Amino acid sequence: MDTARKPSWLRAKLPSGPGYAATRRLVDDNVLHTVCQSAQCPNLGECWSRGTATVMILGNICTRSCNFCAIQTGRPTELDLGEPARVADAVAKMNLRHCVVTSVARDELADGGASVWAATIRAIRHRNPHTAIEVLVPDFKGQLDLVDLVLAAKPDIYNHNLETVERLQKPVRVQARYDRSRSVLRHAKSRGFVTKTGIMLGLGEEQHEIEQTIRDIAADQTNILTIGQYLQPTAQHLPVVRWVPPEEFAHWKEFGLAHGLGVVESGPLVRSSYHADEQSQKYTGVEHLNTVNALAAR
Repeated sequence: MDTARKPSWLRAKLPSGPGYAATRRLVDDNVLHTVCQSAQCPNLGECWSRGTATVMILGNICTRSCNFCAIQTGRPTELDLGEPARVADAVAKMNLRHCVVTSVARDELADGGASVWAATIRAIRHRNPHTAIEVLVPDFKGQLDLVDLVLAAKPDIYNHNLETVERLQKPVRVQARYDRSRSVLRHAKSRGFVTKTGIMLGLGEEQHEIEQTIRDIAADQTNILTIGQYLQPTAQHLPVVRWVPPEEFAHWKEFGLAHGLGVVESGPLVRSSYHADEQSQKYTGVEHLNTVNALAAR
């Protein structure tokens, strides 16, 4: 398969319109980072036009060097303790009923940033008591006491991505481990939380490996799974091995549901936070509130 050109089904909406402009202004005014920008998400135009963005806390420099991710790698220079309040303010201004927060990995910190995570969740909850909070967290090196620090703040959904099949963990995620990530998800589930994970296709995984990964995720009683196409952010990152067609994504959705997963969002442009509000309705009981017009009027 020719991977030099993206297929037609991977065309994304270009950033434009009053909703996009209002979301960008809100992000800039609150001095926030977003994974939409830092990870070069193909859905930025669509999501920002809908009046929603995924905030990325703890800076925009990651201590890990995953070979699939566009986020800058290095030694972080900041720990902004005023960030939780600004994130809560942005969620209030966007009038979100469901918000998604993620972060870079901060392995140089003694607690991996878990205390800032907890402060951010509590700040959002205090300012926005009716907003469902979904967190997309790192693995905290498998230290479950740090996971508990985040869980104690009571997010509504605890999301941690496996990213790929077990065989490809080392070349794709470098410092992460398949079994460690699964243990984090199982721990959150054992504490009674709704859990979520995501994987990418197109990195060289084989069909039987995808099947086994989905079985593993179901065995861990994970509630929500997202499956999307890997896109190479730069020439220095891993190449795309194949473009997965939409009908195969539809197959994996049916496969996941048949194996007991509650929600499977599967498609070429699906990412962890893509339409997260819709994915979570089964578990949070909240519906998406379209805020484009309200944001554009600000």
